[in-house]
This record gives sequence, C-alpha cells and structure tokens, in this order.
Amino acid sequence: MNVDLTEFVWIWNKTQNLTTPKHHRRICRYLKECWENRQSGLLMAFRNSGKSTLVGLFCAWVLKQNPNMRVLIMAADYELAKKMVRNIKRVIEKHPLTKHLKPSQKDQWAADRFTVRRSLELRDPSVLARGLGANITGCRADLIICDDVEVPKTSETPAKREDLRLKLSELDFILVPAGFMLYIGTPHAFDTIYSVDPGGFLFGFNVLKLPIFTKTGDSWWPERFSQSKIESIRKRSGPAKFASQMLLEPTNLTESRLNVKNLKWYQSDIDYTECNQMAELKIDGKRMTGASCFWDPAFGKSQKADASVIACVFQDDEGFYYLHDIRYMIVEDTDESAKRQCYQVLDFAKKNHLPAVYVETNGIGKFLPEILKRTFRENAFQCAVLPYTSHSAKAQRILDAFDVLLANGCLKVHERIKTTAFYKEMEAWHPLSKDHDDGVDAVAGCLLNAPVRLPRRSYSLKVKPDWRFSKEEGI
Repeated sequence: MNVDLTEFVWIWNKTQNLTTPKHHRRICRYLKECWENRQSGLLMAFRNSGKSTLVGLFCAWVLKQNPNMRVLIMAADYELAKKMVRNIKRVIEKHPLTKHLKPSQKDQWAADRFTVRRSLELRDPSVLARGLGANITGCRADLIICDDVEVPKTSETPAKREDLRLKLSELDFILVPAGFMLYIGTPHAFDTIYSVDPGGFLFGFNVLKLPIFTKTGDSWWPERFSQSKIESIRKRSGPAKFASQMLLEPTNLTESRLNVKNLKWYQSDIDYTECNQMAELKIDGKRMTGASCFWDPAFGKSQKADASVIACVFQDDEGFYYLHDIRYMIVEDTDESAKRQCYQVLDFAKKNHLPAVYVETNGIGKFLPEILKRTFRENAFQCAVLPYTSHSAKAQRILDAFDVLLANGCLKVHERIKTTAFYKEMEAWHPLSKDHDDGVDAVAGCLLNAPVRLPRRSYSLKVKPDWRFSKEEGI
C-alpha cells in the first residue's frame, strides 16, 4: 500500500490518539519534496514543535518506500541520536503499514542500530546512531539526518564552531552519490551552520523555516502555544534566547549589551532578627528565602590586572533577585596575599549572613577553597565553601545570567553599588570589550548558581540560627 507521508503521519497519530497540527502537515509536504527530488534540506522550526518526532516518522516512511535505504542519524550527543533511533524503531513496530519490516533476528534490532527486512545484503544497517565525536570512516548512507548538531557545547566559541564544521564536512564522504542530507535544529550562534545563503555552510540546501509565529502573527500551534504561553516563554528565556530558539533569528553576541536602565534600585539594609533559635532576614520588607555568594579571586597588583571581587545576591519567594553587596578586595603584595583575602571574604560573609560561598577555581583559585575553609573553621564561622569551575565562554556566561532578569525587571540593586566599579563595568560591557568586567563576572556567578537554602532552625545553642526556609516548612 503506497501512502503519502502526510497520510502516513495521520495514521500514526490516530493510533496514538494524537492530532496532526497544521505546521506538521506543512513539514510533511516539505520532507516529501526533499525525498522525491533527493535534495538535501534544512528544517528549522521553533523549539518543541515536534520536528524530531516528525523526522523519525519520515525515516520510517522512507524505509517503507525503499527498505534498502541506509539512514545515518547524527547528533551532537550520542544519546540524542539513539533517542531518534528508538523513535524510528517504535514506529516500525507499531505502525500498521510498517510492522512487516521488523526483522525476526534479535541481533538486527539493537538500541543504536537496526536492520529491517530488505532484499539487498548490505554491510551497513538500515538505521545507525552516531554522535559527533564518533568514528564514521567506512560507513555509507543514502540519507543522513543531522539532528541538533549545533548546540551550546558545540558552538559557544569560534574554535568550537570551526571544529563543528570540520566534523560535519566528513559526512560528504559518507553519503553515496545519489543520497541526500537533512539538517534539523535551531540556531545557537550568530555565524550558525544553519545558513543557506551564498557562502553559508548549507548553501544550496532546500530550506523550510517555521518560527513560532505565522506571517499573520498567529501561533503555528495555538493548541499548545497560545499567545499567553508564548509571552511566558519570552519572559523566562530572555530576548536573545527567544529570538534564536522561537523566532529562529541568530543573535549576534557581539552586539549584546547589559541595559542598566532595567535595574531596580533600593536603599534598605539587611533586617536580620533572631527569636527562639529561629532567624529571619528581610530586605526592603521582603523575607529572603535564599542567597548566593561568588568570589572571583585574583592576585593582580596593578590597575591593569584583574580585580579580586566577591558579590552576594539574595532572592525572595516572588522571583526577585537582590544584588545587595559587592566588594573589590584589597590585594596586598605579600606572601600571605591568599590568606589575607580569605579574611576579607570572612568579613564579607559575616556582614551579609551568608550560608555559602562559591569560589571560582579556574586558574589561580584551585587552592583557595581549602584555605577559606580553614579560615572559617579557625574563626568558628559556619559557612559552606563550594568550589566552582566554569566551562563556558565568559561573555556568554554573563549574558545568560543577566539577560532574562534585566528583560523582566527582576534584578534589584542596592543604591550604594552605584558608587562601585560594578556599575561602570555593567554600563560599558559588551562581549568584545577589553575593559575590566570582574565585578560583572562575579555577579553573573551569583545569578547562575541557585540560591543556597539551608535549615532555618538551629540545632545547637553555639550555632547561629539560620534565616532560610527549611524542608520542614515546605521549601
């Protein structure tokens, strides 16, 4: 029985008690066009649009059309590639039109590869899953699916993006002369691989681009993405991420700025109280539920060197963040510089009633957590020390930390911080700047690490009561 891809998908959805939304029908027509013309394609659709599921159905349909086809599934992560293979296997097992393709031998039906019943004896399986780092030399494929190969971990720096292009270029030697490729994903970099323009990595590919909004401004999938739901996603993701993941517009990190006009200012100091071994900490009349403190250490002595900065951010139960204090520490030119800085961290943590301190361990900070722990113990100060190693580019890290909060007006800052170097750093910040941004980076570290919530109740009279909500109180 020969059926159209749209009909094949509709039959599957009926067996699963699912509907076939209009953008899925549009994608089906596009995939069928790529198949009929054996033309390589680029499918870009908004996040959670179901594009990977549809492509899995497409692969099952292709094998129904020609069981001798060989399909290679490539993804940034091997587990993601296996996930699509499992999806295709599930369709073949349960779709009324493909059940006959399932082989009788169990060894032909593995988790990351399988071979359907076919007339030719071929060395390669019908469907094979591979991650970007895998050795694919010697493989051959009639259809290559590149599913979300551009993700933050493969595209966050120019070097990684160049490495990604080199790895994907190897696919040209895997594809048979009459074969074709299909890329599916959303852009994660301004110079994205998902470009069909002259000079673009996928120049000449047949492209279908489906942002969340239609040309008339309506939602492509109103049953799942209403206007209110879309607005909620916009607020939670921030303008840059929303533009790339939902509107499919590559964002240029080098044009990003931190808009200080969106900061909310307050003047209240910490209101800390204790009663019956219970503690409470308020700022501006609001009870705080958590705190995050980040120390970005440095031992530079000159003005041109990096500054050693510690900052703390509190959070209330309404989702507002309070940048309450920041200190550019004095770095003395002595053999005990590290120890003296740890005493400054001790003073900062005591002053702000902090439950924990994250210590950046990249570079010179590797040995500082142990020194800081010893300093806290020697001074009988109960505070956790949490080593932190960053694995992402600084500019992207800063943008990720501030973008959503600034866009939604959820970052409050104490007035006294206007007089510190932080405000000028933030005002002048952009990704390619060589100006100091040590304070901005330290605050980003606070924002990116979830607020630490430790028990409020003191179990020893010698221990200072804790002001954060405990598990017993439902937090």
